[in-house]
Amino acid sequence: MAAVAFYISGHGFGHASRQIEIINALARRRPDVGIFVRTAVERWLLDRTLAAPFQLDDRPCDTGVVQIDSLHLDAAATIAAADDFHATLDARAAHEADLLRARDVRLVVADAPPLACAAAARAGIPSVVVSNFTWDWIYAEYREYLSSAPRLIPTIQAAYGLAEAAWRLPMHGGFPPATARQAVIDMPFVARHATHAPAETRARLGLPAVHKLILPSFGGYGVGGIDLSSVDLDPSWHVIAVPDAAIYDAGLRYEDLVRAADVVLSKPGYGIISECIANETALVYTSRGRFAEYPVLVREMPRYLRCAYLDNEALLAGRWRAAVDAAFSAAPPPERPRTDGAGVVADMISEGSRF
Repeated sequence: MAAVAFYISGHGFGHASRQIEIINALARRRPDVGIFVRTAVERWLLDRTLAAPFQLDDRPCDTGVVQIDSLHLDAAATIAAADDFHATLDARAAHEADLLRARDVRLVVADAPPLACAAAARAGIPSVVVSNFTWDWIYAEYREYLSSAPRLIPTIQAAYGLAEAAWRLPMHGGFPPATARQAVIDMPFVARHATHAPAETRARLGLPAVHKLILPSFGGYGVGGIDLSSVDLDPSWHVIAVPDAAIYDAGLRYEDLVRAADVVLSKPGYGIISECIANETALVYTSRGRFAEYPVLVREMPRYLRCAYLDNEALLAGRWRAAVDAAFSAAPPPERPRTDGAGVVADMISEGSRF
């Protein structure tokens, strides 16, 4: 069976969640096309949310950013890990090319490991970058550590330059003209949409029907030190504390919980922002350390959703009320963007002449 390979960064859940939406949309259009997934993201996320048969190779295909927790990262370790990985990119690409040929892969989608583009080129297969940023842009932020890794960014940029195209998602950074040999094409938001009404989600999870709900959402890295019982919200609010397994065991998905919440509390990332936009949920966001994507997201998201800022100190101390009330009572955003990017990307893949 001819296949599409999806190389997905294992950094957090955002890269995986949006590519899962694309894979599911592709499978609905082309059930005859095989799916090969290369990612180190936790297997349970794929098993719970991928609606198509897939083959998985769970070895790391990039190094992302070294996180201490959701709000703190180690810049020096990030550059050291990325440099070590990409120093052997040619050898890695040669091995990956054999995997791609063996699976009759006809297209490689990268979100956004440079290895994917290098491997596809080595195998004579087209590749596209589908992301809102490129890793060379992220790593350039840590310039003080790059003197010990002088080849890192040129190596990454050269690999991206082997792609056939870049299908660029909103709230983007990076993507210089050299990123792709052909066009950089702007896509709508790829977002997860709830399929259950808020009242049904609340009932299935035993959440109160009359309270306003706030959902703390800090992904796989988490945040320690918050005492949810001591936050300063008034009694009309209820803080959601539901394990991920309970959500899926109830026949729901995380986006259903986002839709049921009145406010999400999180660090800003593409995944949670896009889900809040798609499900019309307000967002209270906190800073996430020195990450090049952060100022772009902070600048762009007020166009698309109700939001308010909460600093790390207030977050950890439980002083949430002012920010939560501000986000909840904010005026509707000035724009309603398209959030059907998964279908758009799937159409571009399935309507090509590769299969």
